[in-house]
Amino acid sequence: MSATGYMGGEVLRVLLDHPEVEIAWLTGRSGGQLADYHPNLFGLDLPLIHPSKVVPCDVVFLTVPTRPTLDVIDTLLEQGARVIDLGSTFRLKDQADWERIYDLKHTHWHLVEEAVYGITELHSREVTNARIVANPGCFSSAAILGLAPLVNAKLIHLEHIIVDALSGTTGAGAELSKPTHHPEIGNNVVPYNVVDHRHTYEVEQELGLIAGQAVQIHFSPVYIPITRGILDICHTFPKEKVTREDVLDIYREYYRNHEFVVVYDQQREEGTSWQYRPYPWVSAINGTNYCHIGLDYDERRNRLVVYSALDNVGKGGAQVGIENMNLMFGLDRGQGLRRKGLHPG
Repeated sequence: MSATGYMGGEVLRVLLDHPEVEIAWLTGRSGGQLADYHPNLFGLDLPLIHPSKVVPCDVVFLTVPTRPTLDVIDTLLEQGARVIDLGSTFRLKDQADWERIYDLKHTHWHLVEEAVYGITELHSREVTNARIVANPGCFSSAAILGLAPLVNAKLIHLEHIIVDALSGTTGAGAELSKPTHHPEIGNNVVPYNVVDHRHTYEVEQELGLIAGQAVQIHFSPVYIPITRGILDICHTFPKEKVTREDVLDIYREYYRNHEFVVVYDQQREEGTSWQYRPYPWVSAINGTNYCHIGLDYDERRNRLVVYSALDNVGKGGAQVGIENMNLMFGLDRGQGLRRKGLHPG
């Protein structure tokens, strides 16, 4: 893997505390010391090697863009490694969509066909036997987890699902750019790719598999002035009148065997004008592999709104990759991942 970006650094930070893991190697095309990229890892005697110098190991976390992934994937598989790709190379199952969205010819489509999309709550059995896991996108993870119980219950109209997505600036990666430069984002909210965002296709793909028919997602993201975390606000429209408690029951049942999705089912505060208590906070899940899901129902307008909060480099990236690794190697699914969030974040 490349250990120089935010995803690579988070994978390494968490794996260092994993009792069943030994770090075989780390890659970095630009060289230097690990602490040059991750000051929190200062003092570790773990050198960075060039990607051409990799040697066989059991599992590789790929945290590089698509072209380098396609360059190295054959070598890794031939060496017997199982691969967890934290990029977008193997996520979508429609080749025409993938090549249009990423403006690139995919040279290894046969590997896409065998790769398993790494939402553990949906595909844990397939992940267990996979050679390649396509780790989901961060926005996608929050939206899929937030909406899957409603789609499974056939409760909502599938052509009218709106997702407003808020992300911390780590979602833009470690490369410098004006929109995520602190003086620009610090007192700002920055919309980007507000139509046809690439993560839309992942959400439609996975929810469509649950529904057994096409699902249409109207998705728009913004960056907000926080470092880590995602909040997907999902607006849906039930086919019939519901109650908040009945819908919470659907979520509790759907996720009863999935410890890393927490149904945030606190009750409203009586006699107060400003309701905060029923809804999850991004700061509560920072640094973790947990997704908190809360919801409310507007009876007058028949709108059901779902809040899905996770850490974009945790449950939305590096840490769910480790959850996938645990499943692939027959380990306790939550091993090394049960730390709670920092508060205040």
